[in-house]
Amino acid sequence: MRFGIFGAAQAGSPGAPMGQGFHDFIDFNVEAEALGYHGTFLVEHHFTGWNQVSATLTLLTWLAARTTTLRLGTAVMVLPWHNPVILAEQAATLDLLSDGRLDFGVGKGYRYNEFTGFAIPLAEADARFEEALAIITKAWTSQQRFSHHGRFWTFDDILVEPPTSQKPHPPFWMAAGSPASIRRVAERGYNLLLDQFAAFDMIGERIALFNSVGVALAGPYRRIPYPGLWPRARGSGGEQPDRHAGRDHGQARRLAPGRRRIRDHELRRLVRELAPLRARDHAGLLR
Repeated sequence: MRFGIFGAAQAGSPGAPMGQGFHDFIDFNVEAEALGYHGTFLVEHHFTGWNQVSATLTLLTWLAARTTTLRLGTAVMVLPWHNPVILAEQAATLDLLSDGRLDFGVGKGYRYNEFTGFAIPLAEADARFEEALAIITKAWTSQQRFSHHGRFWTFDDILVEPPTSQKPHPPFWMAAGSPASIRRVAERGYNLLLDQFAAFDMIGERIALFNSVGVALAGPYRRIPYPGLWPRARGSGGEQPDRHAGRDHGQARRLAPGRRRIRDHELRRLVRELAPLRARDHAGLLR
């Protein structure tokens, strides 16, 4: 059993200089790595009006430079908004710089105002997602130049560089909640991202379904996510602003130049509560 963090980052907040929230997010995750957390997942959002993180891979690249073992996840990169070749190049660069720690979570998006802002019809989300995903996968696995002429994207005689550190590519993660969508994730061979709001018994049912499909297809071959066990990072859950998140950061004490120890009471409480589970895991009783 592994434990991780899911959340967002807000660049600015009242009384703090613009950009301080990003630094707090980095320090929060540095602290999490020191406490033994396995990974972190970060959202992507645009046009919110409260400076929510939009350049997800950029922030994770900064975090990669401050950590050594923490896995760096996107939850999610919304593929319909991105040039898939440029996104493949940027993600591969992060995977190389982090020595193979990228977990590449992808999704279709759902916020109407974001699609409107990009002048992309929400009705095209599914088709754009599927085409972009196919291009990114080919970009990371093709050993030769290739061309693509699709509905939304055209590329001629390209070789996407740099290559990824993880082979054949960083692990794909997809969000799902309904039985049908969970089955589709398992059938693709991807890892599963679950929501933060379902009851634990429902989370268990979803994991059991995911595993049953995976075992039927190819055996017990993929990692299990961290369902419902994420402490909230600054920004709270990545979907709605938490006006109280990070208010203790102003009391952080200096440990070394350029680094603060974040006093996040929720994180420390959860670490204490999960300590018995982690001890059992170390003894090999949990998988």
